[in-house]
Amino acid sequence: MSLIKDKNEDRKDYILQKDKTTKLTSGFVAIILLLLVVAVLISGFFFKWF
Repeated sequence: MSLIKDKNEDRKDYILQKDKTTKLTSGFVAIILLLLVVAVLISGFFFKWF
């Protein structure tokens, strides 16, 4: 099973494709996760949990 499928490969057992949609979505998810981590850290310092 392949993790990433190139455009010219003729496979059906892959998880992600190398295209614009996958790159845009993975970037969006990474930014949201980073923002959530920063929000937890800021709230931890604000409420003096750390």
